[in-house]
Order: sequence, then structure tokens, then C-alpha cells
Amino acid sequence: MSKLYLIPSPIGNLEDITLRAIRILKEVDIILAEDKRTTGFLLKHHGIQAKKFYSHHQHNEHEGASEIVDKMLAGENAALVTDAGTPGISDPGYLIVQECLKHGITVECLPGATALIPALINSGLPADRFCFEGFLPLKKGRQTRLALLAEETRTMIFYESPYRLVKTLQQFSDLFGPERKASVSRELTKLFEENKRGTLAELIEYFSAKTIKGEIVIVVAGKD
Repeated sequence: MSKLYLIPSPIGNLEDITLRAIRILKEVDIILAEDKRTTGFLLKHHGIQAKKFYSHHQHNEHEGASEIVDKMLAGENAALVTDAGTPGISDPGYLIVQECLKHGITVECLPGATALIPALINSGLPADRFCFEGFLPLKKGRQTRLALLAEETRTMIFYESPYRLVKTLQQFSDLFGPERKASVSRELTKLFEENKRGTLAELIEYFSAKTIKGEIVIVVAGKD
């Protein structure tokens, strides 16, 4: 029976990939990549030669999923790799998983790299109960989503662009209050990794005074 493997890829440091992930990438018939250049660099670093190598991203995943499922029904195994982290977490993956399950194809997700857990643990905020909100809507639905979080008691985790970080922190401050504890993690696992902790007011002041680069994870304490 064919199988789809969801392979977590490093979020920065290329060593953050499991031995099993490397073995499976060498064995599968098809490797699906969000960006072939990014994944190609990872494969080369670990000495992996893809047998069949296809792009699978947000712009082609609807039509691409059916094509890949047809190949798998014919007996081929596939692995999905996104640019960074675990497929399906704010990245392509959901649609092809649904298609595989619909056609009785086994899906297996390997454990591995994802940005939200290191950011949560680094924050020093309670990690026993938390909610992952991913990227907030840019316009439509943003205020509605934020309003729903006003009474959230669990630690909240968000992904954000460096270009919108200060604006989002200000919105959080307006909603949750400037003294709410929070943490911003930037460039996790990379050379210039930064984890800045404090109140929302302190974080706004700090990041307003500097040029911000890299992938961002915001962790905010829940309501007391």
C-alpha cells in the first residue's frame, strides 16, 4: 500500500532533521516541495538524490493533489516537505492529506521541527495549556478574531511577518492591556536567534527602535 509521509524540515539549522526523515527522503519515489530551491539545498546538504521532484505549494496544491494521488494509487510512495517546519502548520499539506485519506492512502507524519514549540518554551510563559492561532487575518475577520481572544486564558501563540510585528503588538496591547506578558522569538535556530521577553509595552518600545528581520513567533500570556 502506498503511503504519504509528511516530513518536518529544519526551520533554520540544517542539522535539525531526524535520521528517519533522511532515510525516508532517500527511499520514496516522489518528493513534493513547497519551494524546490529551498528543499533542493536541504537534500544536497544531506546527500539525498530525489527520484522524482515536484513543486507543491499554495498556488498549485488544489490541482496538484489529485495528480499525486493518482501516482500513489499506482503504487508510488511520496514525501511532502515544506520550506520550514511541519507540513500543514501554516503551510501546504492539508489538502493532499484529505485527498489521500479519501482514497484510502496511508498518511504518516514524522515528528520534528516546528517553530511554535521552541518559542512557547523559550517564552517562560505557562506551557501546560496553550492555543495556536497561526497568522491572524490581514484585514477581513482580523478584529473579530482578536475580539474572540479577549477572554482567552490559555497562552496564545501567533506567527507574524517582521513587517507587521510592531503593529500587531500594538493591537495586542490595545486588546489585552500594555502590561500583559509576552515574548517575541525571531530567527529561531539560526545564527542570530533572538528571544525577547517582557510586557507588550516593553516589546513595542524595543522593536520600534530597530530593524526587524526573519520569521517571527509571538507568545502572549492568557488572561488571569
